[in-house]
Amino acid sequence: MYMSRFFTPNDSLNEIIKETFPDKKIEKTEHILTGWTNIVIEVTTDDGAWFFRFPRNPFWSKMIVKDAAVCNFVDGKTSFYTPQMKLCYDSKKRPFSVHKKIEGYTLGDRIYHLSHTALTGVAYDVAKFIKELSKIDLKEAPAKVKYPLSKFLHELDYEHYDKHIDKDHEFIKETELKNLVHGDLNLGNILLDENDKVIGVIDFCFAGTGNPNMDVARMISRPAPKEFEETLLSQFEDTEEINHMKEIWHDIDQGYAEHIRTNFPEINLNQL
Repeated sequence: MYMSRFFTPNDSLNEIIKETFPDKKIEKTEHILTGWTNIVIEVTTDDGAWFFRFPRNPFWSKMIVKDAAVCNFVDGKTSFYTPQMKLCYDSKKRPFSVHKKIEGYTLGDRIYHLSHTALTGVAYDVAKFIKELSKIDLKEAPAKVKYPLSKFLHELDYEHYDKHIDKDHEFIKETELKNLVHGDLNLGNILLDENDKVIGVIDFCFAGTGNPNMDVARMISRPAPKEFEETLLSQFEDTEEINHMKEIWHDIDQGYAEHIRTNFPEINLNQL
């Protein structure tokens, strides 16, 4: 059952931030206008920078609880940094999350400025992350971590789209495995350091169990240099299945983008 409360830009979010950080000096807050699922605010304090994520509707209120569970379960289990997520509730019992900023640049910001060597290196690192994530033993994982990606995408569709993609759902279900997947492994969720090396992965709101090829397909479902896509694909065997999944992710993006344009015109969709 979905939680009944969520957040809007009209809420007193700065007050909630102050209440969450009673012992920190807040120097600056900045709204990140590319957050599709949550109202994202970067908060600079005397103790570094932090990200607050406030869900935009009941569906994402439910999923941010899963996001925190997955982040905290995955932390330390791959070669890459992942957020140490704190799940909080305001006075109305609405869930929101807080995590310290992982310093770096998103792959989306850097991908068209990388040398060939750096670009192929990033592709190998992304492949390494996908493989390491998929090999994590889920025996001791909380139930929320085992939320099937197929179930999540079906709910996302029927909660937010006008035109349902039932054939896509059938294919996702038919090819689903029980490996841990990120679920939204796009260019904006990969972090690079000043030397253009992959250092971290963020935003596990879509995460759960599924087929690792869905992560590969998600990674190449938005525009990127050809050599990046070719290098990433060279690390996996079933390119036919991945390319089919790539088209499915395109359908999902377009459906959700239509929902965003209609309901949240303030969100920046330039990443498409």
